[in-house]
Amino acid sequence: MLDESLLDAPDALARIDHRGLLRGAAEAGARVRTAAHHAAEAGISALASEGRPRAVLVAGPGTAAVGVADLIGALAGASAPVIPLRPTGVAHAAGALRWALPGWAGSLDLLLVATTDGSEPGLAQLVQQAYRRGCTVVAVAPRTSPLSEAVEGAHGLVVPMATAPYELYEEGQAAGPGALWALFTPLLALLDRVGLLEAPPEALDQVADRLDEVAERCGPAIATYTNPAKTLAAELADSLPLIWTEGVGAAPAGRRFAAVLAELAGRPALAAELPEALPAHGVLLVGGFAAGADPEDFFRDRVEEPQALHARVVLLRDRPAGGLTAAPAARELALGHDTPVSELEPQEGTELESIAELLAVTDFAAAYLSLAEADEARPS
Repeated sequence: MLDESLLDAPDALARIDHRGLLRGAAEAGARVRTAAHHAAEAGISALASEGRPRAVLVAGPGTAAVGVADLIGALAGASAPVIPLRPTGVAHAAGALRWALPGWAGSLDLLLVATTDGSEPGLAQLVQQAYRRGCTVVAVAPRTSPLSEAVEGAHGLVVPMATAPYELYEEGQAAGPGALWALFTPLLALLDRVGLLEAPPEALDQVADRLDEVAERCGPAIATYTNPAKTLAAELADSLPLIWTEGVGAAPAGRRFAAVLAELAGRPALAAELPEALPAHGVLLVGGFAAGADPEDFFRDRVEEPQALHARVVLLRDRPAGGLTAAPAARELALGHDTPVSELEPQEGTELESIAELLAVTDFAAAYLSLAEADEARPS
């Protein structure tokens, strides 16, 4: 069982947060402002729009880059197809990954490269391939990196990644909120300039402000009973999260939440969009993960035999398409099988602000759960 007293002990959380997860979540708003400044310095704000690209191709390794591609696709909508380029290779390591452009890619298309590393030979090769094909290339990467040199050599545009002095992007940090916003913000500014979505400087300021507001509500000093992120982390203890999303912005936020829970907290989670989530995950509410499955054994050894995971629905909602909502049906299905439901819905604001709030609360929750799990695993 998760020790909930740890969640309300800020000093203890700080001592075990060796990866700086909570600090990264708290500084997300500042990271947006710094990244927007880097984008302006790189010349993005002065770019003259030459029309929308035929397609946007997005490449990069890890959870942050995948999340960026997913978010861009959701925000762009029907403006242009957004196609994530999936890496291949024998291992997930900088020297082993390879990316390739689709056969049709050419001078009408835009290639976006996002990485917290910048030493991947496969990305440098992709940039050279894009140059030969005539694709426009924009990268967000560490300032002094082989990839930055490759993009500049191919006459592309490089935006230096906004980093904090304490970050090295070792294990776990590349999945954190700091990495996401450092990569995502400059690309938002770019795609605003080319007319693919709306993210002018004032909108990015609003996103930063919303992230600051969430940090005030979800920070370590705020007690669990008034802290939505700590509450969600406590509710997800000993559970298999079924993350059901509704709304354009909630979908990529839910998929990122599932990925971050797995990578940072070691917690399996499944994400699906409503209403498809109901038949897709419905069997989990009556099978081995059901609330009534494997009832608590009084004589179970709590050390050698940890409690089995039971399903818990996490309902993330944004703006349902056409005003129609499947949330009542989702609640009815879950509660009808005695499955608890946690709900998150952003406050009023723009689409970008709503996405930012969902990302921020779930990032804080994943950080708290990760720290609690790590504390439980330490030898006494």
